[in-house]
Amino acid sequence: MEDYLQDCRSALQESRPLHVVLGNEACDLDSMVSALALAFYLTKTAEAGEIFIPVLNINRSELPLRGDNVFFLQKVQIPEAALIFRDEIDLHTLHQAGQLTLILVDHHVLPKSDAALEEAVTEVLDHRPIEQKHCPPCHVSVELVGSCATLVAERILQGAPEILDRQTASLLHGAIILDCVNMDAKIGKATPKDSKYVEKLEALFPDLPQRKDIFDSLQKAKFDVSGLTTEQMLRKDQKTIYQQGTKVAISAVYMDLEVFLQRLDLLEDLSAFCQGHSCDALVVMNIFFNTQNEPVRQLAIFCPHAALRMTICGVLEQSTSPPLKLTPIPSISPDLQAYLQGNTQVSRKKFLPVLQEALSAYFESTKMPSGQPEVVGLSREQADKELDKACNSLMSGLSQDEEDPPLPPTPMNSLVDECPLDHGLPKLSAEAVFEKCSQISLSQCARACPSNK
Repeated sequence: MEDYLQDCRSALQESRPLHVVLGNEACDLDSMVSALALAFYLTKTAEAGEIFIPVLNINRSELPLRGDNVFFLQKVQIPEAALIFRDEIDLHTLHQAGQLTLILVDHHVLPKSDAALEEAVTEVLDHRPIEQKHCPPCHVSVELVGSCATLVAERILQGAPEILDRQTASLLHGAIILDCVNMDAKIGKATPKDSKYVEKLEALFPDLPQRKDIFDSLQKAKFDVSGLTTEQMLRKDQKTIYQQGTKVAISAVYMDLEVFLQRLDLLEDLSAFCQGHSCDALVVMNIFFNTQNEPVRQLAIFCPHAALRMTICGVLEQSTSPPLKLTPIPSISPDLQAYLQGNTQVSRKKFLPVLQEALSAYFESTKMPSGQPEVVGLSREQADKELDKACNSLMSGLSQDEEDPPLPPTPMNSLVDECPLDHGLPKLSAEAVFEKCSQISLSQCARACPSNK
């Protein structure tokens, strides 16, 4: 695989038509592995001289945010330097020059910024429900299995099993196991075809890691943020909401809030994050398991605008649908309010409507009956200052292209909150996995400690 990837990089330096296998914008482990393995197979079975280049659909600087990807590449001994990222190849210039053919793997809908590339798409291999209105007019192979890597493994084992080496088999094996949650029948992500090809790979390469071992290590790597900067932590699992030009970022951080708040220069980093991403407020949702393996959720609201911060905190504290059961905990700055979230079943998806309600309450509170804006709870002088800040932040928010989410990008075709395909295959974002683990943990606790009747 490494020699093949070096050949791909050499091909980029030549003036020649290129065949590119492009993964999705999330560049999760399944997408990365599927692009690498499919491109490898197509090259090995192509006519002499033809080469298919796998492209990871993120900038190289974003790879550290995908901890499981970084860990797995090291595990199978593929150097990151050998990979080709989206910022290292100009697909649009190649297409305009008539030198690009494109194969989409693990997605079938291009974002608006890549709409022109649809003309170059010659094939699609995906495992998500198809969007007929947006699917490119080419050969489309879609099957609703748990992992796209399963379909790639099937293509290889049916088409040219002799080209499959242990390294490529390890990639496919690990990706399928992670995406299918260790083939757990109770979770129901794995289909019979997923199980079939995991077993085939294990039969061909008996020394592949034990399923539980590889699943546990990949899960641990996915949640590990120890080597990231604060800015990277906040970007790793981030969503954004807008209302009347005000922008609020919501970041899931998988560590104890107390530890997070002790990070060096944290306040400066939070302020720089908000300024760099044109955010008026930042909500940090800390999630982890305690020593009793019980789920713990905490919240931190960072917002230099006092009126906006007070309104958001007030609505969250008083929320009854759903009840968050917030308990204030000591903070490190007047600009930051921290809480322990008593109701651990309220995930970010359930939390977002409450936050939207808080923004609506904020805009209502800043209007006087005469139509003149007013900031509640502050002196006139403080209110004037707050309104100046609010006007500046609103202008800043309005200057952003709201269709382009902050990095890492959220693909329109991935199974994320509010996605058109949200009712398709089960979601397995980091938070979705946490939710499932939380439910299992609470269920086991309930059975172990039944209430007295």
